[in-house]
Amino acid sequence: MEFFSWVYKILMLYWPAFLKGTGTTLLLSITGTVVGFVIGLLCGIVKTIPINENDRAVKKIFLKIINAIISVYVEVFRGTPMMVQAMVIFYGAAAITGVTLNRIVAGIVIVSINTGAYMSEIVRGGITSIDKGQFEGAQAIGMTHWQTMRCVVIPQVIRNILPATGNEFVINIKDTSVLNVISVTELYFQSKSAAGAYFRYFETFLITSVIYFILTFTVTRILRMIERKLDGADNYELNGAEEDGEFIAAKEGN
Repeated sequence: MEFFSWVYKILMLYWPAFLKGTGTTLLLSITGTVVGFVIGLLCGIVKTIPINENDRAVKKIFLKIINAIISVYVEVFRGTPMMVQAMVIFYGAAAITGVTLNRIVAGIVIVSINTGAYMSEIVRGGITSIDKGQFEGAQAIGMTHWQTMRCVVIPQVIRNILPATGNEFVINIKDTSVLNVISVTELYFQSKSAAGAYFRYFETFLITSVIYFILTFTVTRILRMIERKLDGADNYELNGAEEDGEFIAAKEGN
């Protein structure tokens, strides 16, 4: 029973710290995922811009340079741990500019850039999965690449990549724990402080793991509800089908 008494005692003493850490974790993960999604969407669209032989040399060179920059960005941030990125960006910015970033702002920047690198490839895959006939049809009626993306492709891509985007969100909720290396007061940082007060690490981090599970489980269920909402009803009727049926029945009656 001593175990449960310690769990209760830590929870009662440090619930404000757990609550504050949970709020910071949600702020970092939500903002980072949204901004990272926008970054990934822009990078994915730019990487799929077609380069034709008839294009001007300036356009070809410009697109090749942009694509090279995006490729380097994606490879660097996918190939290094977020913990290392946090150290380099936070302390590197202070060393180069002499200005110490706000830790919450730095955390949002780090999560956003890291998420953007992964989302870029997810978006690119979503765009390439769209049937080429849709691109050709849009071009046939005079749409530009950006109009095709905005009106035809992107609405389908967003629906197709929603599960992967939700997975990135869940990953970000957990990965914000690495930001404790730059003293961001998220859930793990607060838990470590609470555990150190009484040296009851097992009880404290059991509470922390339950909180993380509740967050990720809730987010997963909400995203699945959104997916079902976007999918629409399983059964549907075509517009005018009822009138057509009445017309056929009346004709047969005559």
